[in-house]
Amino acid sequence: MTVNSKALNLLGLARRAGRLSFGHDAVTDSIKSKASQLVLLSADASERLKNEMITLCEKFSADVLVTDCSMEDLGLATGMKRIAVLSVNDIGFAKSIKNLTREE
Repeated sequence: MTVNSKALNLLGLARRAGRLSFGHDAVTDSIKSKASQLVLLSADASERLKNEMITLCEKFSADVLVTDCSMEDLGLATGMKRIAVLSVNDIGFAKSIKNLTREE
């Protein structure tokens, strides 16, 4: 999925609003607790991580997108260093980000 700059800006807003979870353990907890509205995976995340998160999202009915962004791109958008996986834990932010992403 292609993530444009507006979607990346929304990730920054979601972080400042406290609506994101970062990293394997925090995202897994968000998915299992049904807090996760959308899981984003970086393009350069490991295949093992991608497969694990996709399977977990399917099991718990969470939306998941494998983006065209690198770990550095997602990190820059959220004020972190590098992010391989993150969870958007707000329905409004998740819907807006999904609307701004498009399949190439």
